[in-house]
Amino acid sequence: MTSPAFDISSLHAFYASGGTVAALIEAVFARIAEVDDPGIFLHLADKESLLEQAIALGAFDPTEKPLWGIPFAVKDNIDVAGMPTTAACPDYTYMPDTDATVVRLLKEAGALVIGKTNLDQFATGLVGVRTPYPVPRNAIDAELVPGGSSSGSAVATAQGIVSFALGTDTAGSGRIPAGLNNIVGMKPSLGALSTSGVIPACRTLDCVSIFALTVEDAWRVFMVAARHDAADAYSKAVSTDGFGRTPSALTIGVPTKAERLFFGDAVMEAAYDDALRMLAELGHRLVEVPFGDFYRVAELLYEGAWVAERYAAVKDFFDANEASFHPVTRKIYGGAKQLSAADAFKGLYALQDLKQKVAPLIASVDLLCVPTAPKHYTRADLEAEPIRENSRLGTYTNFVNLLDLCGIAVPTGTRSDGRPASITLLAPSGRDGLTASLALDIHGSSGLTLGATGWLQPEAKDTISVDEAGLIDIAVVGAHLSGMPLNPQLLALGSCFVRKARTTDCYRLYALPGQIPAKPGLLRVEQTTGGQIDVEIWQMTPAAFGQFVAAIPSPLGIGTLFLSDGTSAKGFLVEAAAIADATDITHYGGWRSYVAATT
Repeated sequence: MTSPAFDISSLHAFYASGGTVAALIEAVFARIAEVDDPGIFLHLADKESLLEQAIALGAFDPTEKPLWGIPFAVKDNIDVAGMPTTAACPDYTYMPDTDATVVRLLKEAGALVIGKTNLDQFATGLVGVRTPYPVPRNAIDAELVPGGSSSGSAVATAQGIVSFALGTDTAGSGRIPAGLNNIVGMKPSLGALSTSGVIPACRTLDCVSIFALTVEDAWRVFMVAARHDAADAYSKAVSTDGFGRTPSALTIGVPTKAERLFFGDAVMEAAYDDALRMLAELGHRLVEVPFGDFYRVAELLYEGAWVAERYAAVKDFFDANEASFHPVTRKIYGGAKQLSAADAFKGLYALQDLKQKVAPLIASVDLLCVPTAPKHYTRADLEAEPIRENSRLGTYTNFVNLLDLCGIAVPTGTRSDGRPASITLLAPSGRDGLTASLALDIHGSSGLTLGATGWLQPEAKDTISVDEAGLIDIAVVGAHLSGMPLNPQLLALGSCFVRKARTTDCYRLYALPGQIPAKPGLLRVEQTTGGQIDVEIWQMTPAAFGQFVAAIPSPLGIGTLFLSDGTSAKGFLVEAAAIADATDITHYGGWRSYVAATT
């Protein structure tokens, strides 16, 4: 049986059709050999251990174990029982007896740990090159840095070795590597995922992050792992609701044109403009927001209080083993020795002042959209400027945890030079479902393949789009279009027009005989064997939706329509038997064009 793509839906379909975890494990190790990058993993599980875990899973049951048989990797500052934890510092190595809470939850859901991944030492850096081990190769362009600090986790995911991987994120370590490797990087609300069993960088700001090939996969992992943990003083109960229900017209804040920073990378600037156009085409409203104070918050992260917090996390070890540290990491931590408690409080006061200034800006929009990184840096760039370029990479990430925002980095396309383009969506704590839902729409609209694998994105799932007021999107294709004979039915139910759209090219449109008033039938066919058909998206309340659907006569019904912009909506479909005597009018591109041409 051929190995499938490693997104969770494809793997579960593989298992449901008789595929085995043993075959999956062989495919994982074959992929590791094929990629041949010694910088990705610092420790690998052995096949025998993985096969024993597979047997312990029992029969395939994704309901009881939603991550059944799914391979994942863990950043090597997060404990996995029986595997060494190094934080990319060999002299710091220890062997944990228990899993970190987040690892335990994922294992209990059926996931399999393939290995521990490389990182910027002690999770200090956004570049992925501050390690005494071989540096992981960027999965898309080997000249670029892989991004850090969660370098190995991002590259393992992008190369299709694992379905997802855990990272950590204090200053952007769960987002920058995702943007550099054409994958999704979810930085949950602070406290959503327990940090018990995680070596702290800045404990007040740290969170466990999720790298995945798709937004849906990142959300599946989040739903399993987001649990309050009494053992973690910073753990919080965070909602796992709201995914897949993108509001129809969001107000999205973006940095003012004059304040956007790209440090001379005109190609990145153009890619960001393209992403903003994509958001506008999805029906959202873009509003420019003054960004100077966000940058000032970002600058605080490597001053006073939070540099001292990094030093405090490993103080005893650092004081006794300075020579064990990477030269750049040693310089950063060593500088903290000169800081006082007064310096820390000065930083905390400055942050509080800036929080007060940016709060109204954050509240004025539904979410923010920023470039994931302002510029792509090569490994040669970092050799020349190891600290400045690292700081610049954090332009749009360093302020996020200081302001207690959640975020998700999502691929948007390919830059004109062939390198990956990515944006990050940010929202106040607890709105993870909102950012992930919009990211799902964006990734689908991009048409990108997954990471560096060439695998196609899985088909959009059957979701109902519900806005903040609880309204349901419905796509109409024929007599219910605005100005058509049955449109008054929609209006009588209080429905409102949202936007025009087109289906994907897996539909054919037929003029049905004997219908009064005249109606078309939309039939789903194999992809590329149909055509894109014009539709209108309307919204109605759930109660009105139920009343509307109940009145639809045969041979029509309501199903899920997949749209060319990557979204989906409930809409009209026809029974296959009804098209036997119908006229194929697909070439008209829509019912309105057909009516205009034939009357």
